[in-house]
Amino acid sequence: MEAVFGHADLQQISPGLANRATSPLIPTEAAVPTDRTAEDRGMVVHAAAPVRSGPHEGVLVGGILLNRNLKFIDEINALVYLNAITGGNRQGTATLFLDDVRISTNVRLFEDVRALGTRVSAAVRGAVLGDGATWLKRAFVVNDWYISGYLPLSDSFGTRVGMLYVGFLEAPFATSKRNALLWMIGAFIAVLAVSVPAFLWLAKGIFAPLERIQRVIARVQGGDLSARIRHKGTRDEIGQVADLLDNLLAQLQERDARLRGWAQELNTRVEDRTAELRAANEQLETTYRQLVLNEKLAAIGEITAGVAHEINNPVAVIQGNLDLMRDILAEAGDAVRVEMDLIDRQVGRIQTIVGKLLTFARPRDYSGARPLMDLSTLTEDCVALVRHQFSRKDIDIITDYQPAPQVKINPDEIQQIIINLLVNAMQAIDTKAQIQITLTPAQGGIQLNIHDSGPGLDPDVETDLFKPFFTTKIGSGTGLGLSISQTLADRAGGHITAQNAPTGGAIFSLWLPAAQ
Repeated sequence: MEAVFGHADLQQISPGLANRATSPLIPTEAAVPTDRTAEDRGMVVHAAAPVRSGPHEGVLVGGILLNRNLKFIDEINALVYLNAITGGNRQGTATLFLDDVRISTNVRLFEDVRALGTRVSAAVRGAVLGDGATWLKRAFVVNDWYISGYLPLSDSFGTRVGMLYVGFLEAPFATSKRNALLWMIGAFIAVLAVSVPAFLWLAKGIFAPLERIQRVIARVQGGDLSARIRHKGTRDEIGQVADLLDNLLAQLQERDARLRGWAQELNTRVEDRTAELRAANEQLETTYRQLVLNEKLAAIGEITAGVAHEINNPVAVIQGNLDLMRDILAEAGDAVRVEMDLIDRQVGRIQTIVGKLLTFARPRDYSGARPLMDLSTLTEDCVALVRHQFSRKDIDIITDYQPAPQVKINPDEIQQIIINLLVNAMQAIDTKAQIQITLTPAQGGIQLNIHDSGPGLDPDVETDLFKPFFTTKIGSGTGLGLSISQTLADRAGGHITAQNAPTGGAIFSLWLPAAQ
C-alpha cells in the first residue's frame, strides 16, 4: 500500500532517505502554476505483518522509498514493453508521480539525465488526480508526444496521492504509418506505369477510329462537306460504320451542290425582281411625297395669303392712324410718345410674324442673310423677352451656357425658334416650377436644351409633334409653331428633337452646325 511521508518523517527515519526524496521542481510547459521549488515528500510502498514471540505479539512494518528508485521503475518498463515491436529501450517509458511531480521515471530530459522533478500537464492532472479517471490518449510528455496511459494511485485512506504512467513515443508509429503510405503510393504508381501503356495500346484500336470519325463530323459541321473518314483498319463494326458514314457524306455533298445551284439561280431571279420593285417603289414614294408636300404647301400658301391679307389690312390702318396721330398731336403727343412707340413696335412685330408665315409657305422667296451669331447671347435675349410671362406663373429659369462655337443663321429665325420652344415649355407646366436651359458643344456644332419640369410627352403624340397643324392645345393653338421651327432649323442645317427626361419633364433639343 502506498503512503506519503513528509520530509520531517523521512528525516526522523533516515537523513539519507530524506535527501534521496528531495528533488528540485523543473518548470514544465502546460503544468499547473505553483510557488514550490522542490518536492521533499516521499512515496513509500510499505507492508505490515504480525510477529509472535512466546506470549508477546507485535507487528513488523517495512517499506521501500519510491523516490529516485530507478531500478523499480526500470523493472516496470521492462515488464510493460517486453519484446516491443518498436525495438530499443527508449521507445517505451514509465513514470511514477507523487501528486503531479515525477519522482521516478525513465523519461529523459537529455541523453543521460532523467526528467525527475518535471510535472505532468494540467489537463492530465485534472482528469487523473481531480476526477480519478484513467487517461488513455496521446499526451505531451516533457519534450515530445507519447501515446500514453495514466492511472491514479491512492493511499491506504483512499486519497489520490499520485499517478502511474506508461507510454511510448508517437513518432516511430507515425514514421511507420508514413512509410507504409509511401510504399502503397509507390506500388500504385508502379502498377499504373505498367498497366497504362498496355491499356492505351489495347484501346488505340478502338479510340483512334472514333476520334477520326469525330474530327470528320466536326469538319462537316463547320461546312466542309468534302471531309471523309477513309477507314483502312479492320472490317469490324467501327469500320463498317465509317464506310457507311463516308457514303452518306458523299450523297449529302452531291445534294448540297444541287441545292446551292438552284438557290443561286433563285436568288438571281429574286434580286432582279426585287431591284425592279425597289426602283418602282422608290419612284412611287418620291412622287407621293412630292404630291403630299405640294398639297400641304398649297394649302399653307392659301392660308398664309389669307392670313396675311386679313392681318395686314387692319395693321396698315393702325399704322396709318398712328402716323396721323403723330402729325396732328405734334409736340402735344410727347405725353403719350412712349405708348405710341410701343404700338409702333408691336405693329412691326405683327408684320414680322406675318412675314414668317409667308417664309414657311414659300421659304425660297424669303431666305435672308445668315450672319455669324453667338447663340448664348441670342438665347439670353430671348429669355429676357418672355421673362415677364414666366413671372406670372412663378417659373424659375436656370441657365447654363458653356463655351461653344458660333453658328450661321438668320437672327430673327433663331429667335423665333427659341421663343416658340420657351413658350411651349411654359404652357406645359403649372405654377412654381422651373425650366433649365443648357448650351453645350455637340457633334461638330452646338446644342441648346430646354428642359421643363412638366408631365412630359405622351408617347402617342411624339411622332406627330412636328407635323403642320398638329396641336394638343385644342382651341388655343394653330399647330404651326413646332412645324415652322423645324423648317427654320432644317434650312440652317440643323434639327429639333424632343424626348422625355429620366428625371421627369420633356427636353426639346435644338442642334445647329458650327459655322465654318
